[in-house]
Amino acid sequence: MDVGKRLKSIRLIRNMSQRELAKRAGVTNSTISMIEKNSVSPSISSLKKVLNGIPISLVEFFTEDNDGEEIQQVVYTSDELMDIGSGDVHMHLVGKSFPKRQMTFLVETYPENADTGTEMLQNDAEEGGYILEGKIELTVGTDVFILNANDSYYFDNNKPHRFRNPFSEVCKIISATTPANF
Repeated sequence: MDVGKRLKSIRLIRNMSQRELAKRAGVTNSTISMIEKNSVSPSISSLKKVLNGIPISLVEFFTEDNDGEEIQQVVYTSDELMDIGSGDVHMHLVGKSFPKRQMTFLVETYPENADTGTEMLQNDAEEGGYILEGKIELTVGTDVFILNANDSYYFDNNKPHRFRNPFSEVCKIISATTPANF
């Protein structure tokens, strides 16, 4: 997916100038321009910050519009999962075509030294997850946790948070966020 083209399209549909979106998102006008021109590839947290200015969730942003199709997909093969991650972090969305979703369900992969960005994530939701393999460093507010395989987490996303893998092995996580505003 062309992130820049998609952002520009949604911004124009909402009758919003680059300047207005930048002001609402708390970023510079040049940031919006560079994203729309694909001059930069924003981190997950940066893109989320921009999308909060519209407002639209990451899931809505990356999910193609449903053309009124009545048939609802139930099973998704691994190659049908949409990657909404950024950089080295892969976040595969389960149920990309589900209409009016209430939950975001992800299969996340963090290679060695990958993270969700230096800027903390924050939104109005609850998040839970289970570490399938590897280890991950989870920061929630000022607390830092090291989670191992078979550990789990659940927290209020209103608290600033971040995921980071400073370890020498890949970390895989299954997570869910509700409501679906990730």
